[in-house]
Amino acid sequence: MAKVVCVLYDDPVGGLPKSYARDDIPIITKYPDGQTAPTPQAIDFKPGELLGSVSGELGLRKFLESNGHTLVVTSDKDGANSKLDQELHDAEIVISQPFWPAYMTAERIAKAPKLKMIVTAGIGSDHTDLQAAMDRGITVAEVTYCNSNSVAEHVVMTMLALVRNYIPSYNWVIKGGWNIADCVSRSYDLEGMHIGTVAAGRIGLRVLRLLKPHDVHLHYLDRHRLPEAVEKELNLTHHTSLESLTKVCDVVTLNCPLHPETEHMINDKSLKNFKRGAYLVNTARGKLCDRDAIVRALESGQLAGYGGDVWFPQPAPQDHPWRTMPHHGMTPHISGTSLSAQARYAAGTREILECYFAKKPIRNEYLIVQGGKLAGVGAHSYSAGNATGGSEEAAKFKR
Repeated sequence: MAKVVCVLYDDPVGGLPKSYARDDIPIITKYPDGQTAPTPQAIDFKPGELLGSVSGELGLRKFLESNGHTLVVTSDKDGANSKLDQELHDAEIVISQPFWPAYMTAERIAKAPKLKMIVTAGIGSDHTDLQAAMDRGITVAEVTYCNSNSVAEHVVMTMLALVRNYIPSYNWVIKGGWNIADCVSRSYDLEGMHIGTVAAGRIGLRVLRLLKPHDVHLHYLDRHRLPEAVEKELNLTHHTSLESLTKVCDVVTLNCPLHPETEHMINDKSLKNFKRGAYLVNTARGKLCDRDAIVRALESGQLAGYGGDVWFPQPAPQDHPWRTMPHHGMTPHISGTSLSAQARYAAGTREILECYFAKKPIRNEYLIVQGGKLAGVGAHSYSAGNATGGSEEAAKFKR
């Protein structure tokens, strides 16, 4: 029987909700590209419940324990002698989420001689040293597409919040003011702007589709060019370099995976190619950006705003400069963990586990690493190597 270690974020300060704002959520059975939503044999939760925190347990305990497996759930993942480290010696499966990632470094993988699979309950496996997983023959899987549309909605929300100066305006209301001039002194219309996405995969393409009704000019950078019919439908301009895209765009959104080739792609040098006063939205991964270069660009006015919900490391230390830099619209990593998304990624995690225990193939679109090499969606989106360096800084976070 297997030991499964599940790393999840902390419960709400007041404990799990006794009731929810809504009685149900829409049922999504298929995604825009035709891929079906997760199809486990059964679930042991009500969709719309809080599943992603420690007490929610991704709805897995009954399933695992009834089949003789052991489930350990913790939020303690960073620093010397964390609960995660204590449990690795005989763990067969480690599960975590991008929002509160278990950084599976080469050192941690070496501490887990029985480890066979690392699962992301969500999208993005960069918190795992993929090279170390390949070297050890460990399977890495994630629930592809489960929260792509959730993230895309957050991208558009953040763009509008930055361009329309929503957050400072809201804060004037909280402070009892009616300071219209202060509110609108940094407020513009999105209409007519040039907006570009770095990567036009599931999230990036959805962002483009959501933006089309706003009467904006749409651009994209991707090594995999979209079909001609899609380019015509959305009136897209394709770019082959980051410099070409950023020189013409008023708003840039990052929707690409993190791996050694994309790490710190936004830096002092690349930011000089942005239009002065551009907005940058990043819901992909914090490490795509040089942390301090973003701060400098906001302070100088090269960027008019930066928003998103991804940081490095996660959780972000309390002295992380993105908490206090000017003109930001940052949130904790929440874009892909709405209650709607949780129902899908919890179900997808169970589907992966069902396949693993039954020795049946895991969906190809869920695979990142298998058999010592990149596989499935991983072969399309990632490169070999390690992007976990520096993750130990998460231990500085104070709850």
